[in-house]
Amino acid sequence: MRWIHAAGRGLLVLVVVLTGYVAAGAQAGEPSEGGRGPLTLATAGDLTGYLGPLLEGWNRTHPGEKVTLVELPDSADETQAQMVTDLRDGDRSRFDVLNIDVNWTPEFAAAGWIRPLPRDRFPLKTFLQPVVDTATYDGQLYAVPYVTNAGLLLYRKDVLAKEGVEPPRTWAELERYAKTIAPKRGLDGYAGQFLPYEGLTVNAAEAVYSAGGSILGDEGERVTVDSAAAREGIGFLARGVREGWIPREALTYKEEESKQAFQDGRLLFLRNWPYAYVGASAPGSKVAGKVGAVPLPGPDGPGTSVLGGSNLAVSAHTRHPDSAARLIAYLTSERVQRQVLTRGALPPVRADLYEDPALIRRFPYLPTLRTSVLAAEPRPKSPRYDQVSLVVQAVVHDAMAGHQTPAAAVRRLAQELALISRR
Repeated sequence: MRWIHAAGRGLLVLVVVLTGYVAAGAQAGEPSEGGRGPLTLATAGDLTGYLGPLLEGWNRTHPGEKVTLVELPDSADETQAQMVTDLRDGDRSRFDVLNIDVNWTPEFAAAGWIRPLPRDRFPLKTFLQPVVDTATYDGQLYAVPYVTNAGLLLYRKDVLAKEGVEPPRTWAELERYAKTIAPKRGLDGYAGQFLPYEGLTVNAAEAVYSAGGSILGDEGERVTVDSAAAREGIGFLARGVREGWIPREALTYKEEESKQAFQDGRLLFLRNWPYAYVGASAPGSKVAGKVGAVPLPGPDGPGTSVLGGSNLAVSAHTRHPDSAARLIAYLTSERVQRQVLTRGALPPVRADLYEDPALIRRFPYLPTLRTSVLAAEPRPKSPRYDQVSLVVQAVVHDAMAGHQTPAAAVRRLAQELALISRR
């Protein structure tokens, strides 16, 4: 995932939003006085360097509420581990606002690490609606969507044009082109994020979802992965490595490694987040001007992406909850959300930005991304998500490495997930 993670930040009448939040403070159980002061914002590593300048804008106009940015590792797993360690320190916790992966909201909420937020005090109706669900747990808002994301299939449009074919819409087309056109042009066929980390959980879930399956139901209480669809999805990935149209090197790829392979001109197809399109199209990239993007393919047509991105949450231990809420309103304002896209190449949560002609000219993938986000599905919801993800990573990597058959991998996955759900 990148989130950017990645995975994977509007003033829309900011005064109205913030005034409303403070006025509702007592009703929502949040202090409305004495809750302002300096803040610390914790986030995964900012690979594009956009967030610091955004926070400088806040700090200039809020001298009594200055924000210190703490960048954790760019790996989602390491970031989560460090956030959890800090939050478990209780009142000694140093983080006030947390930029969390969309799938951590249930875990953090169930553990009591983040505060519930008043739903009607943030402009949620202006967001792409699928992203709002990622910020809720047990029917309550525990975070505010900041960036969203959906996986795209990047492809070499110059190569496909020379071959006279359209970009693949199905797995069969992707497999055929990766087997035939790629080696003919001296390229590897297809890659995603296949190292055993959070990115592989995303790629595996997308394969299962695209085949019509699921992994968990009832917010983690029911295991649903033992299905023909799961065997088909994991089988598609394992077959690619076995037959060579997914290079074995891809079993070591995270977001950055796979992006670099594509923009160095070594891949015909790449599953990645939109930031990889921006990087591959930038000056200095060997494939600049040669990159196209379409929704992920599936067995019989367009597939299903996992909904990526991140949410902003307020630590349960912050001494300045009012300032924390004000910062979140700032980072999700229309003006700042626009900069999240233009400076950070991260997909905003504000729906109207996806229809802005000037932005579409600069980021031509936006209409495709909007379609993918609206059709995307979240990763399995569970208050024990970290354990769920570790099991998915390990089992699917074993299947892709050829250590067990897809059918055996699905049986093992169902058994291990059932043990987690009973804990």
